[in-house]
Formats: sequence, C-alpha cells, structure tokens
Amino acid sequence: MNKRLIATSTLASVLALAAAQAQAGDKPAAKEKCFGNVKAGQNDCAPASGSHSCAGQAKVDNDPQDWRFVAKGTCEKLGGSTKAPEKK
Repeated sequence: MNKRLIATSTLASVLALAAAQAQAGDKPAAKEKCFGNVKAGQNDCAPASGSHSCAGQAKVDNDPQDWRFVAKGTCEKLGGSTKAPEKK
C-alpha cells in the first residue's frame, strides 16, 4: 500500500473527527417567549388570547398578547414580558 495514501487517509480522518466534535459541542442558545415585543406580522405563534392561529398574523405592533422567541434573559431589556397576559 502506498505510504502517501495512508498518511492522507489518516489526516482526513483526524480532521473529520475534530470537525464532528466541534459541531457536537454547539448547543442551541436557550430561548424564552417574550410577550408584547412583536412587530405586526412577526410573531412566532398563536397569541395568548387565541385571536389568530399562528405565526406571522399579529395585526399591530407591541400587542401584549403576541409573542416571539428571544434569547433567554433579554426579554425585559427589549421592553417585553416573559409572563403571558391574562386572556381577554
């Protein structure tokens, strides 16, 4: 067997293993629902009130019933609330 082929295969295996381990360590950032900080048409799902069925259907900006996912710990900084408002 060719020594160059063996060396190249070994190097490729090591690089592939290193790349796989780097990706395995990547965890998605923690997210939380943020109510009242949504632009019209940019909500992530149905509002707390149930006035529409899903994402992208918010009618007005900053409706306290509509929500979107934001990075954990940033909702209040953005002017929203992590607590769902009471149903209307």
